[in-house]
Amino acid sequence: MDHSGSETPSAATVKRDTLSLRAFSFAMYSTQALLISYIPLYFMDQGFSAHQIGIIYSTGPFISIFANLLLGMASDRFRTIKKLLTVLLFGQLVMISLLFPVHHFALICLVMTAFYFFQTPMNPLSDSLILLASQHIKTPYALIRIFGSLGFAVSAYLFGLILKGIGTEWTLPLGLGTITVTIMLSFFLKDYHGNTRKIDFSGFFKLLRKPEILFFFFIILLVSISHRMNESFLAVALREMGASDSQVGLAWLFSAISEIPVLFLMGKYGHKFKELPLLVFACLMYMLRFWLASILEDPRLVLSTQLMHSVSFGIYFSTALRYLSQLIPDEYRSSGQAVYAVVWSGLAGLISGTVGGYFFEHFGRSSFYQMGAVLALISAVLFFCQHVFGRNNA
Repeated sequence: MDHSGSETPSAATVKRDTLSLRAFSFAMYSTQALLISYIPLYFMDQGFSAHQIGIIYSTGPFISIFANLLLGMASDRFRTIKKLLTVLLFGQLVMISLLFPVHHFALICLVMTAFYFFQTPMNPLSDSLILLASQHIKTPYALIRIFGSLGFAVSAYLFGLILKGIGTEWTLPLGLGTITVTIMLSFFLKDYHGNTRKIDFSGFFKLLRKPEILFFFFIILLVSISHRMNESFLAVALREMGASDSQVGLAWLFSAISEIPVLFLMGKYGHKFKELPLLVFACLMYMLRFWLASILEDPRLVLSTQLMHSVSFGIYFSTALRYLSQLIPDEYRSSGQAVYAVVWSGLAGLISGTVGGYFFEHFGRSSFYQMGAVLALISAVLFFCQHVFGRNNA
C-alpha cells in the first residue's frame, strides 16, 4: 500500500504501523548486536589477529560505499524501501550461511564483503522509512528508533550469556535466527513516500557540491572514524584486558540502554535546541569517553565508560539526522541518507578497520583510544566553526 500523505490514517492503522516499525527495528538491531559485539570474538577464537579482524571488518565497509549509494538511489527511483529491506535481509541470510564451511582468511574476507553489501544499507533505508513514516503516524523518529536500541541492548546481553554457556561457535546460528525473524517482520512494513515530484538526480549531485553540505560530511567522517574505532575493537580490547564474553555483552548493554532515555528526550525536546551546538557537545563527550578508555586499566571501568554512549552517540546520531534533513530536501532523503551511511559506515569503517587495526596491534590500546579522542576533539572544533561562520546558522 502506497502512503503518500494524501489521506489521514485511522488510529488503529497508526497503532499497527507504529508497532510494525518498532518490532522490525528491535529485530534488525538484534542482528547488529551480534555483528558488532560477538563476531569479532568469533573470529578471534578462530585464531585471527587484531589486524586481521580489522581487515575483515574493513572489507565490508569498502563495498558498502557502493551498496549504500546503489540502494539509496534505487529506493528513490523505484519509490520503495520495504521491498529493498526484505531483499537485503535474504542476502544476509545466504552470506551468514556461507560462513559456516569457510575458514581461510581470504575467503572469509570475500564472504564478509558480500554480507556487508546486504547489511550496511539497512540502517539508512530503515532510518529513511522511519523518518517518512513519522510524518504520517505522528510519532517522532526517536520514539520508534528507541526500540532498535532496546533490541541491541537486550540481545547484546542475552547473547553474551548464551555464548558464555554454549561457546562462540554458536555465534553464526544465532545470526541466522535473528535475520530470519527480521525477514518475517519486514512483511508487515508499509512504504511511505515524501514529495512525489519526479526525481532529478542531477539536482541531487548539485546539492552535494554545496560547501556547507560537503563540510558537514567531512566532519561526520572524523566523528565516525573515532566511533567506529571503538565499536570495532571494544570487544578485542576488553578481551585483552581479561574480560569474559558476558562482560563484553554487558558493555554493549550499558551503551544501548544508556542511549534510550537520551533518544526519548531528543524525540520530545530536541527540536528546541540548535543542532550544531548539540553536535559540538556530543563530540566533546566522545573525546572524554575515549580519553578515559585510554587511561583506565580495569576492564570493569572501561566497561562503565560505555554509559557515556548516551551523551555522545545518543545526542550525535539523532541530531545529525535532523540537521541532514534540513540540508537535503525530502525527494533526495534516501540518497542523502545513503551518502551519510557511506561516510558513517563505509569510509569510516574502512579507515578505522585498516588504520585502526594496525594502530591497535602496533601501538596498543591506550594510543589507539587517544587517537580516537583527538579526532573527536577536532570534530567538536569544526562543528563549532560551522555554527559560528556557516551560512546556515542552525
